[in-house]
Amino acid sequence: MIEMPRNIQLDVPYFILSFTEFASPCESFSPQTMTNYGMAYFLEDKSGNLTGSEFVDLHDRMRLSYRCTAHDATQSAYMIYDTTNTYGGTRPLLALTFGADNHLGTINFSPESSMLMKKYLTKVSPLGSSRIRKFIASDGQEYRWGWPVKDDQEWTCTNSRGYLVAYYNLKTPGEPEYAHSSGCMLTVEQAYGELVPEMLASLMIMRHIAAYNL
Repeated sequence: MIEMPRNIQLDVPYFILSFTEFASPCESFSPQTMTNYGMAYFLEDKSGNLTGSEFVDLHDRMRLSYRCTAHDATQSAYMIYDTTNTYGGTRPLLALTFGADNHLGTINFSPESSMLMKKYLTKVSPLGSSRIRKFIASDGQEYRWGWPVKDDQEWTCTNSRGYLVAYYNLKTPGEPEYAHSSGCMLTVEQAYGELVPEMLASLMIMRHIAAYNL
């Protein structure tokens, strides 16, 4: 499980408390690496939808699942699972809960630890764009998502020194349709492999913000 540098207690939705337990704190997310050091993780977004998708590394080092686990008029809940192996797919790494009318809700790191999304992903400037936000990851470092930053990247994540950490790109216009794939891709630099679940969670929140103009 991802260990966050903060332990903020908030009300946890009933469907998270009643859901299968989160991954054990001693079971950290450990992606497979390749002998070709420096090769980024290329996570193919199978559906391209905010309502759920599979994110599969092109080199079979990692597979994450983003699933809707509950939905009603008041809230929608999503879980992120490590489905690289059979065992990991039964215990969520992170959970996102959105409120009524698609409002921002909470991000859960465990059933006992959660944070409001608007406090987890804060605007860089109070008067600035809502699509440029920063967050503190489990390594204690600050990261920033922005849209758009580069022409070939729909979303770009950099660290506090401005170095590229991750980016999400859409299918190139005119590119043929693919079977079982949206053509979209989340790319995370290999040095940040252990942060991939957090990169995915924060990206999905950012995409939600953009989609609903929050």
